[in-house]
Amino acid sequence: MVEGARVRLRGWQQAAVALGSAVGALVDPRRADLIAALGETTGKPAFERVLERMKRNPEGREILLDRPRVISKNVGHAWDLPENTFGAAYAKFMGSRNFSPDDRPPVRFMETEELAYVAMRAREVHDFWHTLFGLPTNLIGESALKVIEFEQMLLPMCFMSVIGGTARFTDKQRSLFYQHYFPWAVRAGMKSTDLMCVYYEKHFHEDLDDVRQRWGIIPAPSIQR
Repeated sequence: MVEGARVRLRGWQQAAVALGSAVGALVDPRRADLIAALGETTGKPAFERVLERMKRNPEGREILLDRPRVISKNVGHAWDLPENTFGAAYAKFMGSRNFSPDDRPPVRFMETEELAYVAMRAREVHDFWHTLFGLPTNLIGESALKVIEFEQMLLPMCFMSVIGGTARFTDKQRSLFYQHYFPWAVRAGMKSTDLMCVYYEKHFHEDLDDVRQRWGIIPAPSIQR
């Protein structure tokens, strides 16, 4: 079961929450709870499509059956893995930023347990994708990853996040993003496998370059700023 009390919303209530979350997230992009609420209230059709894809994929079905959670007690062993592994790269990404896998807000506005889990899974694998694509957590890195997430899941929130993020760019950041990161992200999102159907935790012990190659991952460009 996905933790956290869920709230059933009527149509007008869902629209109100979506609008309020969108405005709040634009004012303060650090509000993960508002971004999460926006994703849930606008993303039901997208999450339903992801769920159906997962059901048709062997590894996706395994994820739905096991419902793994990306929380400290389940992924803490990554910190003990050899340096070349995917798990060690994830641990380094998290540790260098003082991030905790337990910090993700709960799912509140999905109608079924299955959809709630898919929404939670999408939220929790975000840092795996940062690690695989080699993207920083600054405004450019997050905006580039949202492009990939949109291509992978077609979540309206991802599209809106790119629009909102790029609106906050300086002229130099905007030039850098659209000349280098945006075209790369479009290509990377199209080339990679269905990333919601990857059971990442079972690949922690594998070489980072090997899993990148297997999953069609194109690492982010290294740009001298």
